[in-house]
Amino acid sequence: MQFALIINESPEGIANRKDPARVGPYMGAWFAYSKALAEAGVMTGGAGLDLPEMAATIRFTGDKHVVQDGPFAETKEQLGGFFLIDVASMEAALEWAARAPVAEGGVIEVRPVMRPPAS
Repeated sequence: MQFALIINESPEGIANRKDPARVGPYMGAWFAYSKALAEAGVMTGGAGLDLPEMAATIRFTGDKHVVQDGPFAETKEQLGGFFLIDVASMEAALEWAARAPVAEGGVIEVRPVMRPPAS
């Protein structure tokens, strides 16, 4: 089964990416985690995302849309990236998610990848 590990970084995690003194160790831990997923043969894709202030959001109302700078979030956490993994069960996906080097206050959502309908 495929699962998305959706990383929502806390303000501390985002601050780690911006601080030259902390970015190396912080990203190094994520690179090590990514390497472990790949070496275990469970990673099928994923990507880290640029800083939230680099985002744009499109809001749809009827047949109109408005583009605004920045992410749309009603929480302090921001989407930092995702991994796609292929493991036997939700329990296995949760075990991999629990190993992620998430900064204090961060959250990982584990969600099954939707399968196309049988034809």
